[in-house]
Amino acid sequence: MQSAGDIVYVGDTLLSDVVRGGLANHGDTLLTGHSCSPTETDMSDEPTVRFSPWETSVDVEEGTTVLEAADRAGLSIESLCGGEGLCGTCKVVVDDGADCLSAVTDADELLLSEEQLESGYRLSCRSDVECGPVDVTVPNVSQNTGGVVLTEGRELEVDLDPVVTNYHLELSPPSLSDNTADLERVGEALKENYEVSIEEIDRVVHQELPNLMRGAEVEDKLHATVTVYDDEEIIDVTPGWDETMYGLAIDIGTTTIAVYLVDLRTADRVAVSSRMNPQSTFGGDIMSRMRHTRRSENGREELQDAIVDGVNELVDEVVEEAEIDPDNVYEAVFVGNTAMHHLFLGIDPHYVAGSPYVAANHAPVTVKARELDIDINPAGYLYWLPISGGWVGPDKVSVLLVSEHHKREELTVCVDIGTNGEISVGNSERMWSTSAPAGPALEGAEITHGVRARDGAVEFVTIDDETLEPDLEVIGDEPPIGICGSGIIDVLAELFEAGVIDQRGQFQEELLDHPRLRRNAHDVLEYVLVFADESGIDGDVVVTQNDLREIQQAKAAIQAGTRVLMDELDIDTVDRVVLAGAFGNYIDPESAMTVGLYPDVDFDAVESLGNAAGIGAQLALLNRDKRAEAMEIVDHVEYFEIAGTDVFRNNFMESMYVPHQRIELYPSVRERIGEFDEGRGVVVREGRSAER
Repeated sequence: MQSAGDIVYVGDTLLSDVVRGGLANHGDTLLTGHSCSPTETDMSDEPTVRFSPWETSVDVEEGTTVLEAADRAGLSIESLCGGEGLCGTCKVVVDDGADCLSAVTDADELLLSEEQLESGYRLSCRSDVECGPVDVTVPNVSQNTGGVVLTEGRELEVDLDPVVTNYHLELSPPSLSDNTADLERVGEALKENYEVSIEEIDRVVHQELPNLMRGAEVEDKLHATVTVYDDEEIIDVTPGWDETMYGLAIDIGTTTIAVYLVDLRTADRVAVSSRMNPQSTFGGDIMSRMRHTRRSENGREELQDAIVDGVNELVDEVVEEAEIDPDNVYEAVFVGNTAMHHLFLGIDPHYVAGSPYVAANHAPVTVKARELDIDINPAGYLYWLPISGGWVGPDKVSVLLVSEHHKREELTVCVDIGTNGEISVGNSERMWSTSAPAGPALEGAEITHGVRARDGAVEFVTIDDETLEPDLEVIGDEPPIGICGSGIIDVLAELFEAGVIDQRGQFQEELLDHPRLRRNAHDVLEYVLVFADESGIDGDVVVTQNDLREIQQAKAAIQAGTRVLMDELDIDTVDRVVLAGAFGNYIDPESAMTVGLYPDVDFDAVESLGNAAGIGAQLALLNRDKRAEAMEIVDHVEYFEIAGTDVFRNNFMESMYVPHQRIELYPSVRERIGEFDEGRGVVVREGRSAER
């Protein structure tokens, strides 16, 4: 069970990491004349906030924000920035009692349109309840009702050799002539019959061992099933013969969690469940959660409790679906980025969050399920795969177990695209990895009408080169309420190919006479994706110049991280691109290459693995050798910390262009777009002048 190096428990970032002080200070009011008289309001001791469409009420203390009130009422309002006043996703409509809320703030003015403010919209995180009652409606776009979580991935064959094994023992009952102690009797039988030398027994199992081993006697023999972990520790004893044993593979992402229930006897995946990560209440991105651990006295415990509760909810769902006893689940293998690893285990993440970005450990972590109150057999184990370095966590190691490009000769770029983009470049001879702070824009945060992948989210977009009219695919075929990450990558690519924006991502002002291109109330250029009469929200769905910049920053972080690693290997091109995670599965490969998300390769050399991290966790659950291979990956792959380095900063600035400042790095994109004005960095379409 305990291998050398294992830890065993017994008994300069991007803008997404900058707190914009003017937005975060909800005391900076813009309106005056605010008043709230007791004669005008409810005289109860605590103000009441009523929420529609749920018709739910909650009494709160004065000074509580509407967002906090919703949480106390058991309601979930989207808040990707964790209530910092940065993302604008927590907007609500105040139906009555506006005078009982704190005055409109800078954040409200910046993130809400004039029309929305006039219609009673407020940011719930910036609205303090000062008296009551207050009636608010949470619009559909602000309801955190979950989203699409990718649980599928490449199916792989694996030799079945889990660390959990059931052994059937037939024991002679103790007698005056054979009074060997119970544990020693069991140990001798394991060694004699199965050549297994146990060293330990779980403390609680030990307490009940005398009763359990005598629970089934047939023809003067005691029959028992002994469950052994890693050939060293007895973690369960069941009277009679019981082959049943299950395990879990659990992928904890910044945004989502996926839990797989696997039969350890057959390798069959018998149930899967997924949900949004409940830590998102404290912020949609990693750094928001990190700040919460420092600002709140119990912040670390709150984040740990949230993720443990979320995992247990999914565990309950899969065991109920499979109709099994959770005591028959003996192990859970976990993967996730370094932050999720630390927060789940209750480790202080402060030192990995800032330079020099040092994790608490690299080695695998093994901890009893009862230690963290995970709802499987209490004597069972939770096993985390190793950390590669810095932010490159067990999830990336798990992806490499699946992609196996550390074993291949082809030069491969492997990217797990998300809030924390994890990148590896190389082959069997040499490989580098790093983590790029892409930020939450690819999850829909900090985008005017950005949403997570859910019903009503625009997921695919094409734009006609001549008419500039969009063609949309919407999840659930619902009226569009916003645009998710795959859709906004399409928009950036399509606007560039249509000549609406240049390489810098700037709108071409000579096209302002087109009805879909305009200036908004803040004098910011925007493209109208969906007009109000066809949308599922109260207004148009738009993509602004600022939205494009947010996406450019996200893709530039990943692209620059990749270029840095390619430079370290002294290569200009690669043979193969492997994409992992939800974005890798859903983004259009052509759009991704057009914007420069990955290097120029043939499309048939681009492979999507789906949720490779979850599949890798299943491999490690089913075969103990995969755990040793994970450590070999950590030893083989060299970690490069890019944060704060000049080489990353320089590459980042070049990567802000579409697809790159040096478009010659993308010959297939250059060929596909046709006539191109290199001086202006803009595609020229028929009927449009190349001159301003």
